[in-house]
Amino acid sequence: MAVGRFQIMATLQAARAYVLGMPVASAKSFGLQRAVFYAAAKRGFKGKGTAGPPRQLVLKDQKMTSTKLAKIRKSFTMTTVGDEAAYSVEIDGKKLFVIGNEIKTKRDFNKQIEQRFSTYFKDAWKEALAICKGYDKGVLLSQRYFYETVYKPRRDELAKKWTGKAQV
Repeated sequence: MAVGRFQIMATLQAARAYVLGMPVASAKSFGLQRAVFYAAAKRGFKGKGTAGPPRQLVLKDQKMTSTKLAKIRKSFTMTTVGDEAAYSVEIDGKKLFVIGNEIKTKRDFNKQIEQRFSTYFKDAWKEALAICKGYDKGVLLSQRYFYETVYKPRRDELAKKWTGKAQV
C-alpha cells in the first residue's frame, strides 16, 4: 500500500509536536488531527461543522459512561502548538485532539497512518524526528514555516521513499 501525502503530513506533524515536548500519544493524535484538518481545508470544508464543542464526541472502540463523557466534554479546550490551534480533550490524563466530533487516538494513528508503512514505520518515525530536530524551534512553532520549510519541499520525496521501503 502506498504512503501518501496524508500519511507524510500526519507523521511529520506528530514528530513536530513530539520534538516540541508533547508526549507521543498526544503528538500522534495531533498529527492525525492536523492531517485530517488540512485534507478538509484542501477540499473546502464541505461539512456542516460549527465552532465549539461538538454535541457528540466519538471515541471509537470505547464505551463510555455518562460520567466519563461529561468529564471529557468538560475538558474540551483549544490547545496550541506554536501558533497553530486545535481542539483537544483530556482522557485518562492524556491530551487527545478532536476534529469534527471524533477524538483522534494513538489507535486511530496506527490504523490510518502506521499500517500504511507496514514494518517500516519505526524507521520512518526516527527519520521524521531527525528531520524536525534539524530545524530551529522557530520553524517548528510556525504553522506557515513548518508547512513551507519542512513538509512541502520533501512530501513527495518522502512518499516515494517511504512507500518503497514499506513494500520491501
